[in-house]
Order: sequence, then C-alpha cells, then structure tokens
Amino acid sequence: MPALSPIELLLTPRNRNDFSWKVSVFNLQETADRENLEILLAEKPDCIRIDTLKQQLAELAKIRNAHKKLTPEETDEWITSFLNGRSMATYGVWVYYPWSNSLVHTLGKEEFLEVRTSRNLYKITHEEQQLLSTKCIAIIGLSVGKSIALALATERICGKMKLADFDTLDLSNLNRLNAGIQDIGLPKTIIAAREIAELDPYLEVELFEDGLTAENTDLFFGGSVKPDILIEECDSLDIKVMARYKARELGIPVIMDTNDRGMLDIERFDQEPERPVLHGLVEGINPENLTALTQSEKLNVVLKMINSEQISDRLKRTMSEVGRTVVSWPQLASAVYLGGALGAHCSRKILLNEHLPSGRFYIDLDELIN
Repeated sequence: MPALSPIELLLTPRNRNDFSWKVSVFNLQETADRENLEILLAEKPDCIRIDTLKQQLAELAKIRNAHKKLTPEETDEWITSFLNGRSMATYGVWVYYPWSNSLVHTLGKEEFLEVRTSRNLYKITHEEQQLLSTKCIAIIGLSVGKSIALALATERICGKMKLADFDTLDLSNLNRLNAGIQDIGLPKTIIAAREIAELDPYLEVELFEDGLTAENTDLFFGGSVKPDILIEECDSLDIKVMARYKARELGIPVIMDTNDRGMLDIERFDQEPERPVLHGLVEGINPENLTALTQSEKLNVVLKMINSEQISDRLKRTMSEVGRTVVSWPQLASAVYLGGALGAHCSRKILLNEHLPSGRFYIDLDELIN
C-alpha cells in the first residue's frame, strides 16, 4: 500500500487523545524532581523552554523595596544577595504544561504568590490573602461559571476550586466563552483547568467531568475539602434545586448570576439554615419531581424562579423563539464577564466575613448608565 501524502495524512480522521490538564512541577533542588525532569526532557526533547525567572526576581526586588527606586545595578545586586550562592537556573521551579509541550521557569510558591498578588494590596491585605488561600470554592456550570472561576483565580480568592460540567465546547459557545477554535470538542472543565494552571500552577483544581450527579454529590460537597461557597451556574433545573438542598444541609452559601440585567442571587445558608431555597420561589418542588416534568412544565418553573416580569425586554421577546428560530437562551459575553466580576466580588466578601445579605439584586447597566 503506497504511503500517504502529508495532505492525505492531515485529512485522515483521528480521534482526539489530548485531554491533559494537570501540570508537573519540578524543583531542581530535589533529587527525585531532577531525575524526573531528566526523564521528561529525554522523552520530549522538542518541548518549548520559557525562562523569565530573572524578570520575576527583578519584580520581587522591586516589591520588597517599594520605598525606593532601584537602579538596574542595584536590582542585580539584590538578586545576587537573594540567591545567596544558589544558581538562577536551578532556583524556583520548572512547570511542564503537557497540552502545549512547554516547560516554564517560575518562582517557588511563596515568592510566586507574593509577586502575583502584590497588586491586590491593600484592597486585600496580607492577612486576608493568606486566609483566602485556605478556602475552597465549588462551581457548577462553566459558561458564566468559567468567567467567575477565572476572576476568582486571577484575584487568588481561594486556594482550591472544584469545577463541575458535563458539556464540551461548541463553536456557538465562543460568543461568550474565552476559548479558541482549537478547543472545540474539549470538555469545558479541561479548558477552564488549563487556563487556571497557566495563570497559577499552585492553585489546586479538582474536576467533575460528568457534572454534578447523584453518584458524585457527596464527593463534590465533601471529599478531602468541603467547599466554603457554591457558585451555581448550570442549566439543569433539577441540579439547581438539588444542589441548593445539599448546600443548605451543609450550611454552604450559594451565589448565582443569571446573565440578564445583572441579576444576582445570594443565599446565605451559612447564616440562615432554614432559609427556603431560591428565596421560596420554587417552594414544594424537589429534584425528583423536576426530572419528570415536560419541557413546557420546566419552562413554567424557570419563569417563576427568575420572575418573568423582571427580565429584560429582549429576553422576553426571545423566549417565544426558543425551539423555533433559536435553540437556547441567549447569553452575551459582556453579561458573562459582568457575572464573573459579581461572583468573584461576592465570594470575596463572604470569605472575609464582610456584610453580604441574602437576596436578589440587579446590577442592570441599562438602568445605571442611562
């Protein structure tokens, strides 16, 4: 059989097999890490090396000497003193990202977090940042939920995240999700986990790639770490309700952004253990009942839950088109990014024990900027 040409090879269907999302961290001061890195380099001789450690150390010097402006010579002297005889090549850690086949040199965890969160000061104090690093936030649904997850990770509002979503990325999702066409077909959990790891390899992430199910609920809400906050952004009505009953049982506060008129729901089950789920708007409904409802009956529940009189005029007009000229509810990137900001802001206030009551709130830009 004749060999295939490069174009024929390109056009030959192949299954996608790269679903990696975990990084490997190598500290060359540790013998085992050095040996493992040597094995990796032997297996991946073409991996991309990115070494900006000197620039990161220069920024560390600047941060620790904020009271004065260091000259380039003084910066170099500070770095030499800081390294104290250690080689710059072996100081810090090397992080391997398998999906991009890249090896990145960065600061060790303590100095990395010091530099990465330095521009949070003093909107977030040192002590508050340390407290936040001990917290865990669980997120169900990674459309608005991904925007919230990235805002949380960027501000470093927690030290661990649990991400649940069963869906994969479609081309139509790119109207609101920060991803690329090369990511189409990948699980949304993996896309989010990769982006978080590229931002912060020290932030712990646990994925639930089947979404939230009856089988993994106890692990999602418990396991080695119980979430301090639940961000609920899924489309499944039964999961919305079931997750809230579980959160209320465990005293976990719930935050939800609805992606229309900046509608934000906060349920402080940590402070109000008897509070009715969804502000009592779906009182008497349980997840078992919801799974048996028809699409029309589920829509009626959703309209009651979101208070159809309060939604935007454009969303009202769209509702009659779902299933006719459009396949689902519309979502815009600007609203999704606003939801990310709102979710992260409220999470930070809850975790720092600042005043934040239960309720439904509207941060409606059309009303505020009129």
